Amino acid sequence: MIERISTVEKAYCMQALDNAFQTSKNSIFNNKLEAAFAKVFNVPYAIGHINGTATLHTALAALNVKLGDEVIVPPLTMSSTALAVLQNNSIPVFADVDRATFNISPASIREKITNKTKAIITVALYGLSPEYDEIKAICKEYNIGLIEDNAECFLGTYKGKYVGEFGDFASFSFQASKHLTAGEGGMLTCYSEELANNARRFSSLGYAGVSAKQGKITRDDIQDPNYSRHVALGFNYRMSEVCAAVVLGQLERAQELVNIRIKTAELYHEAIKGSSLVTLQYTPDHCTNSYWSYSLILNTDNPETEWYRFRKLFKENGGDGFYAAWKLSYFEPLFMNEVQNIPGIWQQYKKGLCPNAEYLQPRMLQLKTNYWNIEEAKQQAEILYKTLKEF
Repeated sequence: MIERISTVEKAYCMQALDNAFQTSKNSIFNNKLEAAFAKVFNVPYAIGHINGTATLHTALAALNVKLGDEVIVPPLTMSSTALAVLQNNSIPVFADVDRATFNISPASIREKITNKTKAIITVALYGLSPEYDEIKAICKEYNIGLIEDNAECFLGTYKGKYVGEFGDFASFSFQASKHLTAGEGGMLTCYSEELANNARRFSSLGYAGVSAKQGKITRDDIQDPNYSRHVALGFNYRMSEVCAAVVLGQLERAQELVNIRIKTAELYHEAIKGSSLVTLQYTPDHCTNSYWSYSLILNTDNPETEWYRFRKLFKENGGDGFYAAWKLSYFEPLFMNEVQNIPGIWQQYKKGLCPNAEYLQPRMLQLKTNYWNIEEAKQQAEILYKTLKEF
């Protein structure tokens, strides 16, 4: 058994509180966290944010994606990915996913590129890397930016490198369900000093005195009556010091927190072995999956009824239940009723737009992997095995 929040996080949090948010001490944990996070992912710059949606908005703005520019996104993910594009006054364009890995398809990306495409946001869905070699080749060919949305992937790998080492920007989330958490929070990493400067300024109210590695303006700055603070439009997306303290503690325990999810996935592997009723998200040999959740497809021609029947039986057998995939972003009421009518939207949000995603979504079963007591995970795996036999 491991602790979700340990004495390490609690001690750091108390230190932050003991500092009483004094100006001279109010960035200690932010600075430590950003330096440590950048080191883990082999990048020079990491910038803390209030959450993992703000990071995506910041990345788009820092890449100079503007009003009416197009950004390619997958529809099979939490809609924050597409919402960040709208928050930037840009146009989300949905590319289909691969039916085996559930991740955005490079072939579909290529089909959706226009002369207005300025960026691609990939999602490492459920802990699994997209096919970065192909996607990066497309970005290079068309001179468009790449933003990794890694909210569900921490310490997953692609061809021996961490997910988070491939894009112009990589975004991470510390929301309550994620591998590392402080209840909320986000991190944005990148290689380019120019982009990091842009990102810091955008996430810090456009302050002149911040930079790639400088997250706060100084006391000398704000005590000068002639100091010009704001040189650009920016949002207040900065991470709090208490949040940074908790995430720093989680980062120091990252391997432990990821491993418990992988161990749970291994128990589920045994439970589904030999079953033709479900198909597991395919992990290519050149990837490692960090299993934010354990994602399966229910092999049925009638998911509208069979999905609910399977979940009901699983719960009756003592299972914790499981989650559905999000409704595809373009089928959400906001998109169908409002976004569809935004000038510049050229896709029709109706059946057939992304056939693979539309096939997968109603059949997906996402089992929890965040069991901090492995005995609970074993019990859930046994219940899954029993349910598959009985269904």
